[in-house]
Amino acid sequence: MTQYRERGGRGERGERGERGERGEYRGRRKRCRLCTGKVAHIDYKDVAMLRNFTNDRGKILPRRAMGNCARHQRLVTRAIKRARNIAFLPFTQH
Repeated sequence: MTQYRERGGRGERGERGERGERGEYRGRRKRCRLCTGKVAHIDYKDVAMLRNFTNDRGKILPRRAMGNCARHQRLVTRAIKRARNIAFLPFTQH
């Protein structure tokens, strides 16, 4: 541990804890709600659930905002697009 400090390194976790070099805070990584709930299939007819994954303008929220894993984000995106084509969800909201 002393050899890291001699060279200017920060050791294992660093001297600043969970903060980066500039001091910005990185919160705990979000867990995929669908993985923790053991959701195997996302139904395009479940509009109430799909609205949680869109913003107020009707855009699909990205993975980094919702914390979904890649697999479930693909399933959610596909379900939202299907629901839009059948007019269960609007493409845009003014």
